[in-house]
Amino acid sequence: MSPQTASVWFGLILGLAFGALAMLTRFCLRRALVGPVEDRSEARGVWALALAVAVLGTQGFVAAGLVSFEAHRFHAEPVPVVGLVVGGLLFGLGTVLARGCLSRLTILSASGNLRALVAILVAAVAAHATLQGALAPLRMALGSVTVSLGSVLPGAGWIWAAVIAGLALLVVLRSRISVPMLLGGALIGALVPVAWVGTGYVLYDEFDAIPIEGLAFTGPWAEALFWGVAASVTTAGFGAGLIGGVLAGAFAAAILSRRFAWESFDSAGQMGRSLGGATLMGVGGVLAGGCTVGAGLAGLPTLGIAALIAFAAVVAGILGADAVLNRRGLGRGIVPAE
Repeated sequence: MSPQTASVWFGLILGLAFGALAMLTRFCLRRALVGPVEDRSEARGVWALALAVAVLGTQGFVAAGLVSFEAHRFHAEPVPVVGLVVGGLLFGLGTVLARGCLSRLTILSASGNLRALVAILVAAVAAHATLQGALAPLRMALGSVTVSLGSVLPGAGWIWAAVIAGLALLVVLRSRISVPMLLGGALIGALVPVAWVGTGYVLYDEFDAIPIEGLAFTGPWAEALFWGVAASVTTAGFGAGLIGGVLAGAFAAAILSRRFAWESFDSAGQMGRSLGGATLMGVGGVLAGGCTVGAGLAGLPTLGIAALIAFAAVVAGILGADAVLNRRGLGRGIVPAE
């Protein structure tokens, strides 16, 4: 089996685990930040614990010499600040309009939510257009504006890992979260370093190299879409396998937990907001180099300056968009994706 083929199977296995766990825990950063008030504490606890485990595990593998991010986009120098900030803000706005980030919409689409399914397909088209299509010149123009900030956070990696994990654990301690949810969050976080070391070390072959990849949804959805419509001219990789696994894992968890239910759009306005948000997420996710999972959960543990900027912009976009929409009374018309 070639490394390319093995990466598909590896992505499929990781996706199965992530899909099932994310379905059962309702894993979603938007829900943790601006979701229903009664849900935020639990959602924050799950997400924060996942981040703590992810950063400790990833930096542990870095210290052991099993993975390196020197050639990864999150360690790029100089840093494409404009593209990261614009992309992150667009993604955050899109998350609020679509009422779910790409990972959450993927999970929901596997549980019978047709709103999420249509939105995720639109986001995949927009992402591919930004990567290789009509919007590629915009991506390259924004990406050409760079600033020399260094590639990684200064100082020892283990110190930053301890700081980030410590702050995340404080959030966990202040949240009202059950033991099963704690376990689910920890397992989701553990998938992050497994993905990094799997693609960057276990499957590494200097004669048939594959890129180091982590958990993400923007790029993988674009890859899965392109492979799905043009399999004769391209080959599937880790991303396509990951998406297939997430859908299968979430579907199985939805069926077994009796959460599967068909849902659709209630109005043309709701559909317009959802598809508009999906488009913004597809474009923004590519410009920012990742989504809430790709740039956040998997990106932050790399300690890359680019990942930190992108994730901060995504969070700012979510909080800012939600505040503006609610202030103007527009947020009440947006039905939650879940």
